[in-house]
Amino acid sequence: MEFGHIILASASPRRKELLLQIGIRPEIVVSHVEEKVSSDVPQEVVMELASQKARDVAQTAPAGSVVIGADTVVAIDGQILGKPATHEEAAAMVRHLSGRTHQVYTGVCLILKGKEKDRERIFFDEADVQIDPMTDEEIAEYAAGTEPMDKAGAYAVQGFFARYIRGIRGSHANVMGLPVNRVYQELKLLLGGEDA
Repeated sequence: MEFGHIILASASPRRKELLLQIGIRPEIVVSHVEEKVSSDVPQEVVMELASQKARDVAQTAPAGSVVIGADTVVAIDGQILGKPATHEEAAAMVRHLSGRTHQVYTGVCLILKGKEKDRERIFFDEADVQIDPMTDEEIAEYAAGTEPMDKAGAYAVQGFFARYIRGIRGSHANVMGLPVNRVYQELKLLLGGEDA
């Protein structure tokens, strides 16, 4: 199925790769909207941020194009883990995840630009990620590297940290930043004329 002109409102190379993997070649237009959240519930936060990014980029998108905005957070016990600012913070986050199961949420907003009215679909996807127990030495070694520093929850599923991930229940692509199976299904609904 052809989706026409797709715009990805994200600079994430992983999100672009995931779309390419399923046959979608997006134009990249990065949103510079100032992110504001009115909730601390992970599912609501990711949908709110995804919507802000998509709507920002959609303002200048041509009619007939589809804008994809996305936001991913890592959460444990309902608390969002952001990107660590220091290696010490990275170590604390990883220690918290060690030997436990946590959640990764990705919110997605799809906007079909109309001549007069836009159509939207907003949703989130959730995956459970199980981490093996880690020794203090393993935590210190990992946290001292560069990998955790620009990653939500201090890790990337496709990086070095994969050695500690016992399993994922849900979409692996969601944990990487974009649940492409769900995106594909929602694009079909959006372009097929069903209202959100």
